[in-house]
Amino acid sequence: MKAIIGKKIGMTQIFDEKGSVIPVTAIQAGPCVVAQVKTVETDGYDAVQLGFGEVKEKHINKPEKGHFAKANITPKKHLREFRMSQIDVKVGDEVKADVFTAGEKLDIQGTSKGKGFQGVIKRHGQHRGPMGHGSMYHRRPGSMGPTSTPGRVFKGKNLPGHMGVETVTIQNLEIVRVDLDKNVILVKGSVPGVKGAILKIRPTVKAVVK
Repeated sequence: MKAIIGKKIGMTQIFDEKGSVIPVTAIQAGPCVVAQVKTVETDGYDAVQLGFGEVKEKHINKPEKGHFAKANITPKKHLREFRMSQIDVKVGDEVKADVFTAGEKLDIQGTSKGKGFQGVIKRHGQHRGPMGHGSMYHRRPGSMGPTSTPGRVFKGKNLPGHMGVETVTIQNLEIVRVDLDKNVILVKGSVPGVKGAILKIRPTVKAVVK
């Protein structure tokens, strides 16, 4: 099964054979356990649900206790589902970092960092107005549209507001190194989220041929 749940450890850098610096993100990839297998016959689609991270039973609710009891596994802190066209695992199987090898390309999904309430320059990349003393328009949103007709602001207008805390997927990230003993993979570049963020890791769907 080529999918796993990971936790972002942080960023560092390593050197390749030529001595070039490679910025990498260290991710604890598993170990995960298969909590549920969904099929077209029972659920209408094929998918595998993985559990990651230990949690005390007192910290989960009654439906979750029943779910883990049915699978006959210990309670897990995080559950994530992966759509699969072909399922080669069963409930209770363990998935570790050895499902991936160096050189493979991944799509990694996570929740982006929260930036709070931000203006249009930071949130949408708009240009500022003139910064001279006579200008009264420096960092504001810009035109709100026509006046009497239609007399309203169009839906979708870029305005200030809450920024971040969104589901983000970074595609085509290359695995630089896999540490099987520690279940850690090093991925070239950055991934969404803060340190400790939970990530969904799977093979890329849009391979780029160089």
